[in-house]
Amino acid sequence: MENPHAERQAVLLERIVKNADNCTELVLELNHCIEEIVRANACIKTAADLETKYRKNVQYNLEATLATDSEPHQASERG
Repeated sequence: MENPHAERQAVLLERIVKNADNCTELVLELNHCIEEIVRANACIKTAADLETKYRKNVQYNLEATLATDSEPHQASERG
């Protein structure tokens, strides 16, 4: 006589394995899609990095220019 408990356990185990396989496939597909997005955004990241450096340089030069412009005014106010 077969053990009904063992049969039920086998059926449940088979369902678990099938669902785990499906989950693994979906995670692999998701990883592939994310890799494509990262590759597509590489140019945008480069442009953003360049813009950030440019903005910092402009800010530095603007502050240096303002500091240089304010120095003669202070000297003329003293004299």
